[in-house]
Order: sequence, then C-alpha cells, then structure tokens
Amino acid sequence: MKFFVDTAEIDAIAELNDLGMVDGVTTNPSLILKSGRDIVEVTKEICDLVDGPVSAEVVATDAEAMIAEGRKLAKIADNIAVKVPLTWDGLKACNVLSDEGNMVNVTLCFSANQAILAAKAGATFISPFVGRLDDINLDGMELISDIRTIYDNYGFETQILAASIRSVNHVTESALIGADVITAPPEIIKKMADHALTDKGLDAFLKDWKKTGQNIL
Repeated sequence: MKFFVDTAEIDAIAELNDLGMVDGVTTNPSLILKSGRDIVEVTKEICDLVDGPVSAEVVATDAEAMIAEGRKLAKIADNIAVKVPLTWDGLKACNVLSDEGNMVNVTLCFSANQAILAAKAGATFISPFVGRLDDINLDGMELISDIRTIYDNYGFETQILAASIRSVNHVTESALIGADVITAPPEIIKKMADHALTDKGLDAFLKDWKKTGQNIL
C-alpha cells in the first residue's frame, strides 16, 4: 500500500519523507489555506521534496475553466496530479487532462457509480471519502470494498486512493480491502506506531535494565 500525506505543511512532509513513509502528497484548498502559503509556491516546494504524485486541486466549477487551471497546475512539476471534483464537469476535465498525459485525481467520491465514471474518464486516482460517509452513518469502508470489486471485475487501472482517513483503523481496513493508496494527515500515520502493549513492554524492559546498573555507551 502507498502512503500519501494529506497536508501542505512542509516540515511534516519532510519528517515522514526522511523515514521513507511518503509515496505522494495530497493537498486541497482547505489545506492550502491552513498552510498560509501561495498555492504555486508551496506546491512546487512539495514537488521538489517528494518523488511521488502531488495532488493540486482546481477551484473552478465548469469544465473549460477546470481544464485551464489543471494545465497551469500541471506545469508546476512533472509529478503533479491534477485534482478535480467528481461532478459531470469534473469528469469532462478529467478526460481532457488525462488524454493530454496528465495524472488526474478525481476527488469527493461517495458512490461506486461515481467511481465507475471516473475510471472510464481516465482518472489516475479515485478518492472515496471514508470519514465523511461515516459521519452520516454510512459505511465508508463498504464503498472502498465495492470499488475494489468493480475495478477488479473489469480491469480498470484507476488506483483507489482512500481519503478522509480519520483513524488508524481506517488505514488497516483499507489495506485489508486492497485500496492502492491511503492519504492521511501526518498525525494519523504517526499514530500507527502506537500500541499500549508496546509502551508497557518497553517500560518493563527499561525498569529491569536500570536494575542492572549497566550502560551501553
């Protein structure tokens, strides 16, 4: 499974990237706002830092303007994935931009039918939003499973990018189902290392080590 980091904060990306935990980055208008940075400037800096795809999102709502914005964003770096919303106009933009050789991430997916359309439009990635479905008492993981089955049934090459990851359990379940990628905030990825029994075991080892009176260095 590939790990994308869902942030526009350079320091957080760099920390995980140094550990080999970053296969790509996703951003959106809300994350750009949170960073306080210019979209072109910060996106270029992220692209220089990581080797994998960096999603940069259009903000237009009609196809023609999305295509124009997508072309401009794609010029930032070779590893840009243009992010478009899963609307009819977004699908039109996806089709044109992918035909031009650009990676395209179709975002805000909430149904299997939407995912089928995105794949047929040439999407590189489809981003089903797990957490937002859970928020309205629907099963976000069921959607990931449905898309995985459909894509496998028909040989669609679009990668399933599980998004709106709210917990470490979302990561585990996505991996078990077979999502190609998860994108999560840095804090979620770091929490994957936590376990109460690890902490308990380490505490016991350190107490026993102290009793030996020894030093390694």
